[in-house]
Amino acid sequence: MNKTILVTASILGVIGIVLGAFGAHALKELISVEAQQTFETGVRYQMYHAILLLFVGGSVLIRQKTKKKIYFLTLVGIILFSGSIYGLATNVLTTFDFKIIGFITPIGGLLLIMAWLFLFINFVKMKY
Repeated sequence: MNKTILVTASILGVIGIVLGAFGAHALKELISVEAQQTFETGVRYQMYHAILLLFVGGSVLIRQKTKKKIYFLTLVGIILFSGSIYGLATNVLTTFDFKIIGFITPIGGLLLIMAWLFLFINFVKMKY
């Protein structure tokens, strides 16, 4: 499981860097400043959680069962949260109206919060 978490974290990091560069350069002329800032929020949260997964995958302080929960919550959370933000920020560039699926953004955010709570609970229950 650790290798899967670390590989996923690396992939999410690479995608985050690529999307960040894309947002800063290619989208600059295509979407509003507000939409660019929204897009950047998606990238920022994706990168934060890629780093979280690097920590989780490399830590011996987190039980495997908890790692698995954190991994799936974080992965689905990033897809829903950052993915929907990318769609909403670039909505004017597509024929699909991403506003109709905008309700998944807070669901993704809730999953990310839950991942952090599982990490917190793991540390509170830790025996020294």
